[in-house]
Amino acid sequence: MHSNDINSLLYQLLILFTSRTIMGFFNNLINGGNVGNAAYTIGLPYLPQNLQQLMRLPHAMLGNEYEVATLCIAVLCNYHTNVQMTIEMMNYLRGPRPMSPMEQQFMNDRLMGKPYKMLSYLNGTSPQNNYIPTTPLTVTVMSTPYSYQQENIATLYVQSSGADSPRPIVLRRKPSTGQWFVWDASGLMPDIRIPMNQDPWA
Repeated sequence: MHSNDINSLLYQLLILFTSRTIMGFFNNLINGGNVGNAAYTIGLPYLPQNLQQLMRLPHAMLGNEYEVATLCIAVLCNYHTNVQMTIEMMNYLRGPRPMSPMEQQFMNDRLMGKPYKMLSYLNGTSPQNNYIPTTPLTVTVMSTPYSYQQENIATLYVQSSGADSPRPIVLRRKPSTGQWFVWDASGLMPDIRIPMNQDPWA
């Protein structure tokens, strides 16, 4: 085989390898990104109190599932301040599937009177410091090898500082826009350890 033929063959193999690598990269993005364990810490300049503030956050385009999970936690931190505004923000994060009356009642049952519950997902909180987060505000969102078992569905996890194991949040991707929306956030809402300033035995 002539050297020119060898060079041509090597060039074609390089193109084939590069193309498959790039295709694999984009297929990985399209199918939700991660196929193994991963953890991303997402920053928040503030906790939004209304839809306008939510829309000004850098993650509000909803293009990344980890960021959408973080936004969901940030929005739910507002529940004890303004229920209606929180529902309005949640409906934005849920896209084509707004909250039903039953889901709103479920959220009220789990969160009303417990403002510390959603704050517990922010980094730096603990029962001992009454769930006061460190600044700048951050949330760490995790995936597992089983997070992307269904097409366009991601089950991610966030650790509450008042719970023993990470809690799930399910997101769904809309292929026509590439956006991720909250599909089920109920896994974030079970009870946790109460803050020290509410514990009569502390």
